[in-house]
Amino acid sequence: MSHSVKIKNALISVYYKDNLEPIIHQLNKLGVKIYTTGGTEKFIRDLGVDVIPVEDLTSYPSILGGRVKTLHPKVFGGILTRRAHQGDEAQIAEYEIPEIDLVIVDLYPFEETVKSGASEEDTIEKIDIGGISLIRAAAKNHNDVVIIASKDDYSSLNNLLETQNGETTLAQRKAFARNAFNVSSHYDTAIFNWFNQDEDALTVFKQSEQKASVLRYGENPHQKGYFYGDLEAMFDKLNGKELSYNNLVDVDAAVALIDEFTEPTLPF
Repeated sequence: MSHSVKIKNALISVYYKDNLEPIIHQLNKLGVKIYTTGGTEKFIRDLGVDVIPVEDLTSYPSILGGRVKTLHPKVFGGILTRRAHQGDEAQIAEYEIPEIDLVIVDLYPFEETVKSGASEEDTIEKIDIGGISLIRAAAKNHNDVVIIASKDDYSSLNNLLETQNGETTLAQRKAFARNAFNVSSHYDTAIFNWFNQDEDALTVFKQSEQKASVLRYGENPHQKGYFYGDLEAMFDKLNGKELSYNNLVDVDAAVALIDEFTEPTLPF
């Protein structure tokens, strides 16, 4: 059931390069062949590590101002091929498609661009197409492929590369896939909510909250409790224990009660 897979080929295409260097050196040490694009290619070459540009694999350059770089059967075929499937293996051999065992990709900063007050045109250009497609393809085929969709997972990946000699278990790949779908669903929610602001907006509710605080307990002491959102932005903790679910319910009731009055009021 562990279904260990050895990483032989990796595709790396990231917007943010923070903390990527140790992984690059570790992959190079393990003899992993690295395919990459644009700015990531320069970053890796500057580290003294050889890479293969994606256009050498696809025979197509980056086109349409960078809108199309990785959207090609030789890229997605290598990610989506099922290693134990005779038909898949025959086809990638026929079309000379390398099996891609590791995908490291992040997404254009859509939310940050919206918050900056950028123009609609600039915001549209930060809707990632290739990146989100790579994430979904690699996560779908987690049976054979490792997907890293956030720099939050870099340290975990680097640890696995060091301690497991470039091999991963199915459970590890599935956990990375879960994290990747969390990234992609949050991203799509932000894009939808940006579009859904006009007078004819759809009457649906979509929310994705990535930050959570662990409460002391839930409604009862034996239950777990979580607050989704930025709790520190609501309260300044001066001392004492962590808040519980019941504490927050009491605060909510008190604030609702206060809101009923427009003038100072004393209890009787």
